[in-house]
Amino acid sequence: MIILGLDPSLSCTGWGVVRAEGSRIAHVANGEVKTDAKAPIAERLHHLHDAIRAVIGAHAPDRAAAEEIFLNKNPQSTLKLAQARGAVLVACAAGGLLVNEHAARLVKKSVVGTGGADKAQVQAMLKVLLPGAQIAGADAADALAVAIADAHLVPRV
Repeated sequence: MIILGLDPSLSCTGWGVVRAEGSRIAHVANGEVKTDAKAPIAERLHHLHDAIRAVIGAHAPDRAAAEEIFLNKNPQSTLKLAQARGAVLVACAAGGLLVNEHAARLVKKSVVGTGGADKAQVQAMLKVLLPGAQIAGADAADALAVAIADAHLVPRV
C-alpha cells in the first residue's frame, strides 16, 4: 500500500509518500510545494493543484491522507489554509484517490506516542521510523507523519 500524506498550506504544502507492508513502513519520497506570496491567489492554488497532481502521477499512491482542518486565531489564515487544502484535496480526487482525514493529535499520538508531541519530537521519531530518509523540511516531515499515521490507523483494503 502506497500512501500520500499531505500537509496543505498556501505558502508551503508538504507531501510525503510511504510504502506500508504489514507493520513495516518505508520511505518512498517527500517534498514541499512553495507558492509565490506575490502571485494572485488563483495562480497559487492552481500551482498547488498541478504540483500535487504531478506527485500523484510520479508515485501512484493507493490513497492519500491529510490532517483535519483547524482554526487559527486569525480568520484570514484559516481561510487561506482552507483554500489551499481544497486545491490539494481536489488534486487527489482528480487522481482517483480516497483521502482520509486525521486529527493532528491523533497523528502525533500514532507517530510519537503522545498527542501533545511538538514538531521536534515528531521529526526525531521520523528519523527512527524512516532511517536514511532525507526530509525536505518541516512541512514535508508533517506530511510524512500523516502518511505513517494513516498506515497505522486505517485498514488496508
